[in-house]
Amino acid sequence: MDTKALPPRPSADELLDALGHAVIATDTQGTVLSWNGAAEQLYGWPAAEAVGRDIAEVTVPELSRKAAEEIMTALRDGRSWSGGFPVRNRSGAVLHALVTDSGVYRDGKLIGIVGASLNLGDAVRHLMERSSDAAVLLDANHLVSYASPAVATLFGWAVDEVMGTPLTDRIHPEDHHAFGELLATDPPRAERIGELRVRTDGAWTWVEVAVTDLYAQPGPQGQVCNIRRSERLTRLEERERILEAVHSEVLQDLFAAALELDRALAHAPSSSAVRIHGARDAVGRAMRTLREVVKP
Repeated sequence: MDTKALPPRPSADELLDALGHAVIATDTQGTVLSWNGAAEQLYGWPAAEAVGRDIAEVTVPELSRKAAEEIMTALRDGRSWSGGFPVRNRSGAVLHALVTDSGVYRDGKLIGIVGASLNLGDAVRHLMERSSDAAVLLDANHLVSYASPAVATLFGWAVDEVMGTPLTDRIHPEDHHAFGELLATDPPRAERIGELRVRTDGAWTWVEVAVTDLYAQPGPQGQVCNIRRSERLTRLEERERILEAVHSEVLQDLFAAALELDRALAHAPSSSAVRIHGARDAVGRAMRTLREVVKP
């Protein structure tokens, strides 16, 4: 018989800490019963201070209160909830978290809630930073909760200045409606890509924006906006600029030619006057066509 001692079994707290997720248990009134080490790191509250407090007091910012009520309704109906959710740490800073809440039931009755959460910015940061597109993460209120370094290299936006602000602050006012339609999830669309203008160094630049919902479950959702310069519209703008320059230059040349023909017509013998007059009429028609039809 093997007399060697069995290795010690990990405790429940050690198992929860090994997940790397902030795991919090509360009763049905929202009073914190359990708070693991990852929750201490994410929210900044030591377990000794968090246990016994109302969960809303230590993690839920004002903007998420209504959504928290909707989550509780789902749990009381026997449904778990998962999605992007703005949370608040001890310093008052709001960050975007991936949250999964599940009910604990006894005899079909809800007796407690267990929630696991992690910083969504940390979870997706490595993927976003590898992209050549500018990647912006929006919370349920369309505020920027994460922006990849490419927003600075592509558009000159300082990452720190973008964080916590509406992305619409950098979108042309005439394109706000189009952007709102891209963000809308009702009705859901498989492809949500559009072209609009954003401010770059005091000017407006056409970009292509692709919107992806992070989660499809009911409740507050996060969305990722991948933004890149629109090559198609940039080329069209360049063509319009060239057309405007050519339009102006050709009109000036035709106007100068018309003046020369008028001078020639004033001193031309009758044998040449008819031909000069015809040429003058042709130049006049070309000028009218440029002004009325070929507009830059």
